[in-house]
Amino acid sequence: MIPERKQNVIIVAGGKGLRAGGELPKQFQPVGGEPMLMRTIRAFHNYDYRMRIVVVLPEGAQPLWTQLCEAHRFIIRHSLVTGGETRFHSVKNGLRGISEDETVGVHDGARPFVTPELIGRCFDASFENQCGIIPVVDEVNSVRQLTGSGSRVLDRKQLKLVQTPQVFPAGELKKAYETAFDPSFTDDASVAEKWGMEIQLVEGEETNIKITTPFDMALAGCYFQLMANR
Repeated sequence: MIPERKQNVIIVAGGKGLRAGGELPKQFQPVGGEPMLMRTIRAFHNYDYRMRIVVVLPEGAQPLWTQLCEAHRFIIRHSLVTGGETRFHSVKNGLRGISEDETVGVHDGARPFVTPELIGRCFDASFENQCGIIPVVDEVNSVRQLTGSGSRVLDRKQLKLVQTPQVFPAGELKKAYETAFDPSFTDDASVAEKWGMEIQLVEGEETNIKITTPFDMALAGCYFQLMANR
């Protein structure tokens, strides 16, 4: 008998999001006339409407989010969790309500263009291989590493750029997050790998950009218009 797949996602939007500019945190800024975070949530709902969606937000931002949902008549079901001091602590807070027998994805709220195909690729691989899965894309720029005497060139063919969603067996990820915080934790895979979980790579998508700066916001608007005109 094929085991039942219990899938859920933690969407991390716990930061202040100030580097993107504007009066609102970036997760609330509009992309195509709708707050970015709503588009991110909808992407996972479109992948599987039965999926449980946990959104991590700063406590002070939650009333504004409730107002935005009412104004935009946004009714996709999701639960709110209060963010922590760092991304590590925000994800740890989100994991508290996740059962150990589930498969859990962790996704950046500022990646609104993730597709159902990419989401499915990550969840399928984690479920089948019972390990951590991260989507990656090739590095196309020339890259140099700083050294004590200057810098040296690196082979970009040996480098990958990491995206989200990163997907894991929930029981193992919860155990990994019991470790003490380390500044070297840059994503969920780095936490899981230090704990001892196997990490495998799957193909990401170039359009799955993370919106961080004002330029990224402008790029997101252009990309939305391009998709809308197809």
